[in-house]
Amino acid sequence: MIIYNYIFVGLLLFTAIGFALAPLLLVAIVAPRKPSLAKDDIYECGVRTHGETWIRFRIQYYIYAIMFVVFDIETVFLYPWAVSYSSLGLFALVEMVIFLAILFIGLAYAWAKGVLRWV
Repeated sequence: MIIYNYIFVGLLLFTAIGFALAPLLLVAIVAPRKPSLAKDDIYECGVRTHGETWIRFRIQYYIYAIMFVVFDIETVFLYPWAVSYSSLGLFALVEMVIFLAILFIGLAYAWAKGVLRWV
């Protein structure tokens, strides 16, 4: 009985991989190949670039984005917990308080290090 569950999960896995690889394979077979200098030219918003095209961004932009993603994921965890709170009980409340405490400690640390200053 349990082996059928694994077979079903395996079929779903292979189907998912097939759906991911099929467009790539189809494009590799069907797409036209006409290389030219215009296609190999650097293109940015329709305007020709002047000077160096690869510039360095401040690392703070990336850290700011990572902080956003972390607190966005926090929301993903909080919503289902809040919806089913009445059936979870006191143990789930303690777990969520610990989870939020860890996140707030991380936020306080980032704030103290000056990560959240934009400029």
